[in-house]
Amino acid sequence: MNIAEIATPEYIEVDVGTRMGKVRSTFENGNPKGIIVTNDGEYEGVLSEREVLQSHVEDDAKVAALTKPSRNSPAPKIDREEDVRETARMLIESNAKVAPVFEHGDLWGVITDDRILEAVLENLDTLSVEDIYTDDPVTVNEDDGIGHAINYLREHGISRLPVLNENGYLSGVVTTHDIADFVIRQDHTTTTGDRVGDNDRMLDVPIYDIMNSPVETITLDATAKEAVETMLELDYGGLLITPEDDGRNIVGVITKTDVLRALTYTEEEHMDVQITNISLLETLTRASIVESIQEVSDKYAEMQVFHAHVRFKEHKEKLRGTPLVHCQVRLRTNKGQVAGTGEGYGAENAFRVALEKLERNVLEVKGITSDEEYRGQLLRKLNEL
Repeated sequence: MNIAEIATPEYIEVDVGTRMGKVRSTFENGNPKGIIVTNDGEYEGVLSEREVLQSHVEDDAKVAALTKPSRNSPAPKIDREEDVRETARMLIESNAKVAPVFEHGDLWGVITDDRILEAVLENLDTLSVEDIYTDDPVTVNEDDGIGHAINYLREHGISRLPVLNENGYLSGVVTTHDIADFVIRQDHTTTTGDRVGDNDRMLDVPIYDIMNSPVETITLDATAKEAVETMLELDYGGLLITPEDDGRNIVGVITKTDVLRALTYTEEEHMDVQITNISLLETLTRASIVESIQEVSDKYAEMQVFHAHVRFKEHKEKLRGTPLVHCQVRLRTNKGQVAGTGEGYGAENAFRVALEKLERNVLEVKGITSDEEYRGQLLRKLNEL
């Protein structure tokens, strides 16, 4: 299936000379996936709500300040006849929820993650939430400030954070959209004289004041189809996962991105690897990354790797012009999820550090399994006495 039938020619467009204040209002009023930016009618880029939220650009600045070629993850340019699976892969690797669609070299429209998920919805009942969810979610506390939440969202490249109460139980969820909506509303209620120190006060506001509660949850045994139907119906980007008959403890998160990533899984012999922020690779190649991860997974012969996700994130700090990069390598295997993280100057150094930690964790899993097998053998022998 290609995207010719599911892409849409309808989208919101602004010129590079548009004020950022107007763009922020557009996100507040229209809640679009992204906004197409043009320069004298020619395609320039895509702005997401997350980029606008995390930027430090003033309302009077022009959109051009956020559409420079140096941005980490420019939205991919999709051909209108592109395959759905490859389109999903490109959206994920560019950390985008909307991308421009071109026909014969001209901007034709856009494709969104929702359009893809709607098109494949009937095929998702063969997957369970447990097959594709993300475990060990990043959480925040009710009394943490909004600034703390923004840092977590930026650091981990995510769009939602489960909120825990003083007892460690799930009490709410806060998303990028919640924070953007709050910031925009606060901007509208202040005057020029009030702006001094106003940003600092907003960052100190407790997450409890803006979080969503009660929380929409789902269980591991639900189907991916049920999860997507709920997300589409409520216009949510993700759902929190709790144990059956227990809505207080959180075991993971499932997002639209997780489902899109599952669509890219292949049945080919080589390992399926997803790379987020692929533009940071520089001296690294996809082939070398796949080979390195394969070498690590092969050290544990009984571990079958279904999927590998490698995520790069660039920090502002630099050493002789080379940025500090954070890398996370996460494997989804028949033995559960195993991950390794690391930082270094440049993507290659960060990947090597993350790979070393991944290898240690893989071998630890192997050791734990071996110990369990040994204990089982010992108990069986004792029972035979």
